[in-house]
Parts: sequence; structure tokens; C-alpha cells
Amino acid sequence: MTDFTATKAMFNLPVGMVYLDGNSLGPLPKAAPARVADMLTKEWGEMLITSWNLSGWMVQPMVLGDRIAGLIGAEPGHVALGDTLSIKVYQALAAALDLRPDRRVILSDSGNFPTDLYMAQGLIRTLDKGHELRVVAPEDIKDAITDDVAVVMLTEADYRTGRLHDMADLTTKAHNVGALTIWDLAHTAGAIPVDVAGCNADFAVGCTYKYLNGGPGAPAFIYVSPRHSETINPVLSGWQGHESPFAFDLAYDPAVGVERMRVGTPSVIQMAALETALDVWDMADMTDVRARSIKLTDLFITEIEAACPMLTLASPRDGTKRGSQVSFQFKHGYAAMQAIIAEGVIGDFRAPDLLRFGFAPLYIDETDVHTAVKRITRVMTEKLWDRPDYKIRKTVT
Repeated sequence: MTDFTATKAMFNLPVGMVYLDGNSLGPLPKAAPARVADMLTKEWGEMLITSWNLSGWMVQPMVLGDRIAGLIGAEPGHVALGDTLSIKVYQALAAALDLRPDRRVILSDSGNFPTDLYMAQGLIRTLDKGHELRVVAPEDIKDAITDDVAVVMLTEADYRTGRLHDMADLTTKAHNVGALTIWDLAHTAGAIPVDVAGCNADFAVGCTYKYLNGGPGAPAFIYVSPRHSETINPVLSGWQGHESPFAFDLAYDPAVGVERMRVGTPSVIQMAALETALDVWDMADMTDVRARSIKLTDLFITEIEAACPMLTLASPRDGTKRGSQVSFQFKHGYAAMQAIIAEGVIGDFRAPDLLRFGFAPLYIDETDVHTAVKRITRVMTEKLWDRPDYKIRKTVT
């Protein structure tokens, strides 16, 4: 049984703030500053370049990859960290298309995170082989998986509403017609139980700065199924993905397995912070996390709908059909969110009209929900959002 009081105590949470934006950036683990300082002053400061060997910097992407594998249901040795999520999407998509050279359709949906679609568009231009990015409504995705599709590329949880795709069902449908799957776990890794191996997924990618609490700029991860890991050809054949990086061969020879999907030098400072976050995850059971997530989000929906009839639920009402977030529609959503933030409840806004709130059970509890609802209700009923300065769009929304 997970002790959520203990996990909450592991994070730096400003007094008086209710933080409901862990689906965009997780809070600081209390152990992170000391761990990063130790890495800076001792490993880098005193040991300098010898730390690549003595402190294990070079193997961090695979060591931490195995720890994340446990959170997403992946086989050990088949998750690697590094680079950004956009890069990992690009790598996975290029590898998948290479495995299906006789097909030209990349299937996705309009609920996918835009950067995934951008990466697909850019890859299509680069390949210049007549590939097509076919985008359909989320509810139409299963029927759109036909025998001309090479790759089905989906974000498991819609970043706007939290609506969930059924990974197992859609992967089975894709395989039945000879297509491959790529799953973006940005909004599900650390939010709900994920089972990429059990669902027979081909590829999965994700970030570590949201629910996994690795900090801004924390490295992304990529999963490659064992049935593909020895045959894929990395489109970004970086030196870290070489079989012998320090042989300095002029020709590329891919490393064994998923390590060939490593590209550049590991982000050691960020990985030091991520280590401390994963230490907190070692205290949690994902089944407990999921049960608490549904309880908290159900409570939030019930209380908001009772107090704020001007807000319209945009997320699935059934807790088993959504991730660990809740979104409400409101015509003046951006201004309302700025006012809510000013009242000490941190959520975010997603165009065109969504107030979005993330619930991370490692540090959010029922008291936080009650406090948040009380403050949001005041903003909405007293129209505190109707101020000119709240309507001026900032760079990050």
C-alpha cells in the first residue's frame, strides 16, 4: 500500500499553493538540490572528466531507462533516455516506416500532441517518398486502421482533455492489418498504469518532466520492442548510438538493441535530478496511484459542477476513460486561468477555451481538492477573471 503522505513530504510544495499543473511540469523533489549540488561539486568539480567512468555518467541513460521501464511495463534493457521527446518521436517514426517500406500512410488523430504531427510532417518532407499523414477524429481512429497504414502514431492520453485511447485494443487492430504502433506516453507515464510489453506495442516514447518530476528539460525516453530492437536502422545515427563510441570509426555501426537509439551526450545534470524523482516513485505502486487519481478527479468534477455551472466538463466523466487530469470549457478560459493562478491554484490553459488541471497523487490529496474548488469558485462566481491584465496572453499559457 502506497503511503501518499510520505510521498507528498518528498516534494517542495510552496505553502498556500495548490499545484494542479504536474501534467506540464512536476514539482521539485526535495532531494534534488543536494543531489545536483553533489554532482556539480564532487563529480564534475573534483572528478572532472573521470566521472564519465567513475560516476557512471555514460551508462545513466540505460540505468535510468530500466527504472522507467518498471513504470511503463517495458522489458528490462529496452528503454533508453536522452534528447527530447520530439527527437524520440522522429526516431521511432523513421524506424517504423523503414520496417514497412511498402506502405505510405502514417495514421494519427486530431487529439495528438501537435509536435508529434510536426515531426511526422518534417520526416515526410525529408523522405520525399510520397508518405501521407492521415489525421482523423479520436473516435474514428479504430475504423481508420486499414491495410494501407504503415504506422499508427497516437498519444495515449489527449493532452487537452485526458481522454484515453485503448492501447491494447488499437495495437491489436494495427497488427491485424500489418501496421506498427508508436505510443506517446507523455501524459500517461507516471499518471496511470502502462503496459507496453503486455499490449504488444512496437515503440513508445515519453518525457520525464511531467508526472515523473524530472524537472524542466529532463530527458525523454524511447522504448523499442525486443522483436524490433536488433533490426531497426536509426535515422539519427549519433555517436552515442554507435556500437563502439570511442573507437571513433568513420562508419556507423549500430549498438546492440535500444542503445542504438541514443544520439547525443547524456544530460548528466538533468539525470541527477531525475534520479531523486525516481527514488520517490520507488515508494509508489501504480495501481494505488491510479485508484487515488480517479478518486481525486471524480471529487474535483463533482464539486466544481455543483459550484460553477458556468464551466462545462470537457474530459470523460468516467474516470477509467481519462488520464490523471480534468479540463473544463469556458469562453474566457485564458483570463479565468490567470485569475485562478493569482488565487494560488496553479493549472494551465489550452486553446481555444480549456481550463486544465492535473492531479498527481504523489503530492495531491483531498484537502488540496477542496481548497482548489473553493478558490476556483470565488474566481468564477465573483468574475475575478474579468480584468484587462488577465486577458493579455503570456508566452507560456
